[in-house]
Amino acid sequence: MTNHLFDPLFGRHSGSDTPFVTTPGGATMSHAEFLTLSARMANVFAELKLQKGDRVAVQVGKSVPALAIYAACLRSGLVLLPLNTGYTVSELDYFLQDAEPGLVVCDPAQADALHAILPHGATLLTLDAQGAGSLTDRAAEAAAEHTPLSCGPDDLAAILYTSGTTGRSKGAMLTHDNLLSNAQALADLWRFSERDTLLHALPIFHTHGLFVAVNVCALSGAAMLFHPGFKLDAIIDDLPRATVLMGVPTFYTRLLADARFTRDLVAHMRLFVSGSAPLLAETHEAFEARTGHRILERYGMTETNMNVSNPYDGERRAGTVGFPLPGVDLRITDPQTGATLPEGDIGMIEVRGPNVFKGYWRMPEKTAEELRDNGFFITGDLGQIDAQGYVAIVGRQKDLIISGGYNIYPKEIEVLLDSLPEVNESAVIGVPDADFGEAVLAAVVPAPGTTPDPEALLDRIRPELARFKHPRAIHIVEELPRNTMGKVQKNILRQTFTPKPA
Repeated sequence: MTNHLFDPLFGRHSGSDTPFVTTPGGATMSHAEFLTLSARMANVFAELKLQKGDRVAVQVGKSVPALAIYAACLRSGLVLLPLNTGYTVSELDYFLQDAEPGLVVCDPAQADALHAILPHGATLLTLDAQGAGSLTDRAAEAAAEHTPLSCGPDDLAAILYTSGTTGRSKGAMLTHDNLLSNAQALADLWRFSERDTLLHALPIFHTHGLFVAVNVCALSGAAMLFHPGFKLDAIIDDLPRATVLMGVPTFYTRLLADARFTRDLVAHMRLFVSGSAPLLAETHEAFEARTGHRILERYGMTETNMNVSNPYDGERRAGTVGFPLPGVDLRITDPQTGATLPEGDIGMIEVRGPNVFKGYWRMPEKTAEELRDNGFFITGDLGQIDAQGYVAIVGRQKDLIISGGYNIYPKEIEVLLDSLPEVNESAVIGVPDADFGEAVLAAVVPAPGTTPDPEALLDRIRPELARFKHPRAIHIVEELPRNTMGKVQKNILRQTFTPKPA
């Protein structure tokens, strides 16, 4: 038996001297050199007596050696546990006690704090944002040859913890086949090849930056320009060397705000992909007008990788995420009964396919609640499918507002607010109300150079909405709270604007 994920992703390029990863400073590592680094790390893991299925927790800055940890885990049969670099020590304590990793890799500055919460028997190694630390020191002394361990399609490759905004974070267990099947579908759908160079500015502790971006490039033999984050000047400097950019909506709004971002600058580009948060229709239109390119928006989540994508050829429709990927079944169901709803109705998005995770780590009850016996995963996202088959995301079920017994979908109100020239972006939430159960509130970020009057904004949208959908108030804010992937954190808005008891 071969290593199900490592061999097709990395193994077939093991002798290639073509560029794989280039950093902003110009240092380039070939496929072969990257594989050698991962082999040395795998031998370090073997010296530590890590066994197949053991977890390797990683909370480090983005670097090429940090990426090599992923490849080393795959070739060793270990389970990668990538952790957001923004997590506090108290948050890390939960993850480490829950996952019980055999190895923890952290920034040297965090070593003392993490030693105090290290699970029994675990080893701690360090790696800083420049790729230096005790892990790379040991790897430099390790053998450069390593035979990948045999792994099957159902073996675990990674555990990714969900954000936990409504309770304890859940560890989504992703198998070799979950990741490989998705990479194969995306590489084919988005026409990736060894002629591509991806401008990579996403974090690698998240599905988007690690499993979508890296896996697709590795599988197709494409190269990556590997940026530690989105720095506008550096991105603009590197765009002429790239053919593809994967990003979140913030990437595109920041590019559009810079006069250097022109049609000529991106004339050679093949594809722009956006995900992890909704892209406003205005951004779609402004981007196409400026560049001649239509952004390709797609939809996925931690538990499923990517589910849906707008087409490479054909209409990339603003406000939708396109069609289910080959091999992925998607249906819209009644959230209460689970019955499939007619075309056009809003309901729960459920998906089934080889991309869907194995379950939640050590949470069989949660797994049973969200993963049906027939393989459909209840995503928690509300959506609808139109007559042409395009899927649109309406919002999260937990963001649904029920006021006076009526269902209110925040997206409907947000679209109206966002269309106003004085509004840059908005977020609509429900807050507790003694009479109606919940009242509708909106937070609005003004467009640059404007000072909108909340009552005037309300007057503009009221004629377009049934009375029960009218926001009780609009709050003007400097910015919307977001997580590292650009998603608006409505739980923080609810905490901010929920009336305090008298």
